[in-house]
Amino acid sequence: MKTRYLGKEKFQVSALGLGCMGMSFAYGGAETSQAINTIHAAMDMGVTFLDTAEVYGPFDNEVLVGKAIKGFRDKVQIATKFGFRILPTGQGLERMVGVDSRPAHIRESVEGSLKRLNVGTIDLLYQHRVDPAVPVEEVVGTMADLVKEGKIRHIGLSEVSAQTLRRACKVHPIAAVQTEYSLWSREPEAGILHTCRELGVGFVPYSPLGRGFLTGTITDPGVLAADDFRRYLPRFHAETMRKNQLLLERLQQVATRYDATLAQIALAWVMSKGEDIVPIPGARKIAHLRDNAGAANITLAPEDILTIEHIFTADNVTGLRYTQGDFDLIEKIIPYGQRMVITCVTLSPLPNNSSSDSAHPRRLTARQRKKGRRKATPDAVADGDQPG
Repeated sequence: MKTRYLGKEKFQVSALGLGCMGMSFAYGGAETSQAINTIHAAMDMGVTFLDTAEVYGPFDNEVLVGKAIKGFRDKVQIATKFGFRILPTGQGLERMVGVDSRPAHIRESVEGSLKRLNVGTIDLLYQHRVDPAVPVEEVVGTMADLVKEGKIRHIGLSEVSAQTLRRACKVHPIAAVQTEYSLWSREPEAGILHTCRELGVGFVPYSPLGRGFLTGTITDPGVLAADDFRRYLPRFHAETMRKNQLLLERLQQVATRYDATLAQIALAWVMSKGEDIVPIPGARKIAHLRDNAGAANITLAPEDILTIEHIFTADNVTGLRYTQGDFDLIEKIIPYGQRMVITCVTLSPLPNNSSSDSAHPRRLTARQRKKGRRKATPDAVADGDQPG
């Protein structure tokens, strides 16, 4: 596996990463032994850039990754995230009650992540979502102090606007921005990706396989478990899927010319967009991991890149990547064509009986929280991909 560099500080990682979230959260998870075997197989293939977060589980995913990398710390690059207020009890997303990037909470989160991952230093630490109550200068300043203390090596941000990224870079070099980017989610091309390149910031796309749809194995929402969160997404409604399936039929013609799978072509396209881009597709099974890794060996011809991009234009892709309510925790959506709406919704405050120390985090809606309990998807369905 080739390597790439993120940011001006030249953080070296594998050209393709591994999103670990689905191994224990959101898409049904996997047996611990199977997940650890998959991570070990990834290391053997040279896929050494592992992505996790404290909120995945919550906490369980970091523990899993920590177990998997025991004895192999020098062979992997670990990225994790902070930024949510998590209740001590409950299940899944029910425990996530708002964003929280106060300096004290950042430090508390980092100490917890270090312990769960069983490492002395976190290679890349992201702010998972912007906290409107805490200026990004204060957030990055706290993270910069953690760099000086040796607890983290590099700083990242997730789902931020270009304006916020510019402000952050004035405080400390930012190694990477993590945002959804794939053939059917190309909004970053209209804004944040250009800003990253202007400022020398790496770009880490999550869900580069369109939450599994771009693999071609999810042809109807009926194959998804009753509580699979993709059922809530506009692009996974039956009629929407039927329309977008026509795009995959055209993409298959390109894949056939390369003797490749749809997933490999989708990933190869993302990787073709620049050496500063490192996608992190999820994989719970070694077979899916191996298929994804094969994309790193595919070099798309310029004419095929154009063909692919003509297939997946904004006008051709049906449906938004989230419901409007699900955009609440994303600071800003840059319009792509005329489909996207710029939005930044502030979540409601916690009840008055909350302690003053935690008064500012915003509470998620009941609809957002109810997605915390999800059933496992059938084995025949592709991994859900890394949702970020």
